[in-house]
Amino acid sequence: MYNREFFKDHVTEFEDRYREQNNPDGTITHIPVEGEVIQEGTPQNAAHFNNMEEGIFAANELGAELARVLLERGREIDKLKGQTGKITLTNSSDYPFNNSEKSVSLASVLDTTDYTIDTEVEAPINGESVGRIVIRDKLKNGFKIGFTGSAQSVTVKYTVRGGII
Repeated sequence: MYNREFFKDHVTEFEDRYREQNNPDGTITHIPVEGEVIQEGTPQNAAHFNNMEEGIFAANELGAELARVLLERGREIDKLKGQTGKITLTNSSDYPFNNSEKSVSLASVLDTTDYTIDTEVEAPINGESVGRIVIRDKLKNGFKIGFTGSAQSVTVKYTVRGGII
């Protein structure tokens, strides 16, 4: 578990004051002359830095896990929204006969055939009769759709909901 820590500056009577010491090898060593220590600073050592690293690592891991969970929940929500599409059905038979049925392939395969299909009919050409929209032969990857009226062409918007375990 990460332990939050507040670092303190090292505050002394004399800031940036040094005494020079000549070394036998010709180099100079600067020795701090702090005077009175007003506030002891937080040590800069492995224990303190590793505590920070552990906190950063834990926060990064938590962020990655939250992103994974959020992505998974988003996928579940997308499945609940359903799959939508639009299809134009054409009928070349004379009423009362109708050959408008077409197969619809779903964008993604469902887990079961226990799903509903909501339909919305766009206006048929010349205001002809659409009759009923008929859905049959539901499979996990598609279904058949048609209409029963005398119209020659009808465009239907559909939304598939459910079918997910």
